[in-house]
Amino acid sequence: MSRATLILHRKRLYDDGAIAEMKLWFVPNIVPGSKHSFKYSLYYGHHGKRLIGYDNESGKGDHRHYGDVEEGYPFTTPERLMADFLADVHALRDLQMEGKMTP
Repeated sequence: MSRATLILHRKRLYDDGAIAEMKLWFVPNIVPGSKHSFKYSLYYGHHGKRLIGYDNESGKGDHRHYGDVEEGYPFTTPERLMADFLADVHALRDLQMEGKMTP
């Protein structure tokens, strides 16, 4: 029986207490709701509250969370996924630094 293979795990702790964590696995079978062989969980949060998240929970398919909003995510490649997630994190952190948004 084949198992999932972890191909990426990165975690960053920011000085302000925020955490960004990215996990990506290659799976032997397509995750129900997705059309590819990757399982992923990307998280950015502060003090235990998720502010941004990308995942493909079984049955829900590819989607992202931005605050309280959940929407579909058009997965194309793992590289694009990481780039989109990091762009969201950087944009949110910029807003927080400008005082336009609190964590």
